Amino acid sequence: MASTVLHPNQFQVNEAWIAFRLNDAPIHTRDKGDVNCVALMDAYSCFILTSIFVSIEVGHPSDVEARQLLADGFAHKQQMPKTLFISSYLLANNLALEARNHDINIIRVPEQELMVFIADAQEGFRKEFGKWNPQWPSSSNN
Repeated sequence: MASTVLHPNQFQVNEAWIAFRLNDAPIHTRDKGDVNCVALMDAYSCFILTSIFVSIEVGHPSDVEARQLLADGFAHKQQMPKTLFISSYLLANNLALEARNHDINIIRVPEQELMVFIADAQEGFRKEFGKWNPQWPSSSNN
């Protein structure tokens, strides 16, 4: 069976959002320790709706952080998407649960299949906050 290749031209504005990690390696902070930057992007426009720093120690957005991500995304167009694509590299159980509370269809996607959407954002983040660290393993668990 042939798989469907995802592309922004398959969507309308606010039809689908993508949750993914902007950083390749942990970001070291003084006050929060090591963090990841989790972003929410519109699949059509590739516009980053919002982002949040999540403690590496915790590993995934908390219930409150998940609600905040979706609320901040909602603030842009005053509607939730029909679908939320979640990168397989992102620990996002709470985000998935919160999205389901809003009747959003959750689809886990291998990050490689999302690169057409997220590569520029990740590259921009990398240039701003540091180079990729090939020693840092990506998390592929839920």
